[in-house]
Amino acid sequence: MIAALQMYDWPETRAATDRWWAGLSRHLGVDEPLSRPNDYTSPWFDDGLVFAQTCGYPFTHALKGKVQIIATPHYAADGCEGPNYCSVVFARDQRRLEDFRGTRAALNSSDSMSGMLALKLVFAPFAEHGRFFSDAIESGGHLRSLAAVREGRADVCAIDSVCVALARRYRPQDLDGLVEIARSPSVPGLPWITRAGDPNLLRAGLANAFADPSLVEAREALLMSGYSVLEASAYDRITALEAEMEKAGGLALL
Repeated sequence: MIAALQMYDWPETRAATDRWWAGLSRHLGVDEPLSRPNDYTSPWFDDGLVFAQTCGYPFTHALKGKVQIIATPHYAADGCEGPNYCSVVFARDQRRLEDFRGTRAALNSSDSMSGMLALKLVFAPFAEHGRFFSDAIESGGHLRSLAAVREGRADVCAIDSVCVALARRYRPQDLDGLVEIARSPSVPGLPWITRAGDPNLLRAGLANAFADPSLVEAREALLMSGYSVLEASAYDRITALEAEMEKAGGLALL
């Protein structure tokens, strides 16, 4: 069996993640340490996956029909409302969105809702024949995208609102010199998923973990304020937004 909480596992939050998992795993009845592979996506495709968090775009694409949703966490962050969240688009200077035509974009990953599709959704209305940016770089992570814009290697990036809130709390220097120029449409946030576990039993354990006063400090350090049990179909909003954008002409990045 394998468990992973890799999506917001920053060095500054790792101790809180470990405390949260120690308590959560006890309530889940899962005696597994957290897996932290170099390829953070690999646990999603492991048949022994009992508990992990994924991005909404892989959930609706590469993982569609291959995993079961457990629940979707809520975060105490600007841009989050219940189980939904948006991305914040950053640049070094404030100007109209259409005036970024011909600039370079940075995205964390080509299969990211918050860093790739969110960026497309914001700028696609200004694209001509599917083109808007001169080119784009794939940074490998949201913090790296922020660094690319801050250092002038790119001009815009989209960062999910949980990462922005974590950066403001733990790494405010990463936002120095950057300004918010837009926000993407709101979509369901990063779900907890399983392959090998029973979603109902895992939900029962999750409820007990959120009721456990000894885990409040760890959850607050991770900005988690609650969760919702959503149907997988709630994430159809992601594919609907993508289809609508593509029908209107789309926007090429990589």
